[in-house]
Amino acid sequence: MSSSVRDGAPPFEDVDPHRDPGFDATRFDGRVAIVTGGGSRADGIGNGRAAAILLARRGARVLVLDHHLAAAQATADRILSEGGTAQALHTDVTDDAACKAAVDHAVQAWGRLDVLVNNVGIGGPPGDATALDLAAWDTAMRVNVTSMMLMARHAVPIMAAQGKGAIVNLASVAGLLGSYTGLLYQTSKGAVVNMTRGMATQHAAQGIRANCVAPGMVYTPMVYAGGMSPEVREARRKRSLLRTEGSGWDVGEAVVFLASDAARWITGAVLPVDAGTTATSGRIAAG
Repeated sequence: MSSSVRDGAPPFEDVDPHRDPGFDATRFDGRVAIVTGGGSRADGIGNGRAAAILLARRGARVLVLDHHLAAAQATADRILSEGGTAQALHTDVTDDAACKAAVDHAVQAWGRLDVLVNNVGIGGPPGDATALDLAAWDTAMRVNVTSMMLMARHAVPIMAAQGKGAIVNLASVAGLLGSYTGLLYQTSKGAVVNMTRGMATQHAAQGIRANCVAPGMVYTPMVYAGGMSPEVREARRKRSLLRTEGSGWDVGEAVVFLASDAARWITGAVLPVDAGTTATSGRIAAG
C-alpha cells in the first residue's frame, strides 16, 4: 500500500492562520499606526499620504507625522472625511526626543502601537564624492537614515511588550542599483535597505517584522515639485517593463500589505515597486 506521507513523517497539519472565513488578513481594526512624512505638498498624493489613507481605510487609527503640520493635518482631515480615525502631529524625526514624544502620543491616544511606517526622505545634495556639500550630506543622512532608527528606537519597546508589530521602511530602487545621480541619495537608500534587514534579524524574536519598500520612478509631489516636462515624464514611464506610470497609491498598497497579517511570514524583505525596472538592470527595449 502506497502513501503520500513517508513512514515516520509527521502527518499533514492544516495551520491556516486565517481559517475563520470572516477573518480578513488585510484589515487593521483595533490597531494603531504611525506614518512619518505623512503629508504631501498641496493636494498631491505622496507615498506617505497614500499609506496613511489606505491604513485608515482598512481600520487602523493613524498618527500622521510631518515636519509641516499643515501637510500632516491635510492627510488626517482626508482620513476623517472618509470616516476613519487619525491625528496629525508636527514632528522633527531627526530629533530623538521628538520621536519619543510621537510614539508616546500614539500610545496615550489609543493605548498601543502596531505599525510604524518610516517614510521620511529627501533628495539631498547633488554631486559625487568630490563635489557634494559635506554639511548637506550630514543633514540628509540624518533625515533619510537616522530618523528611521530613532523612530524604531522608541516604537520597538512598545511592540515588543505587545508581542507583535510591523515596521515598514521606505527606500528606493536607487538603493539597489548604482546610478549617475547624486551619491547621497543612493547611499542613504542603500543604508535603509540593509538597516531593514538588521531590524528584521534583531527583533524577530520579539514578534516584530521589518520590511522595506523600494519605489521606482513613481509620479509624486516630491518628484514633480521642481518641475517636469511632459517629455521627461513620458521617458520615465517608458523605463519600466509595464510601461505604466506609478503613483503614491501603488507604493501605499505595498506598504499596507507588508504591514498586514497577510504578510505574517515575511520579514527582512525588500519589495521593489517599480513596474519591473530593476528586473532588467535598467535595460528596457526601445519601442
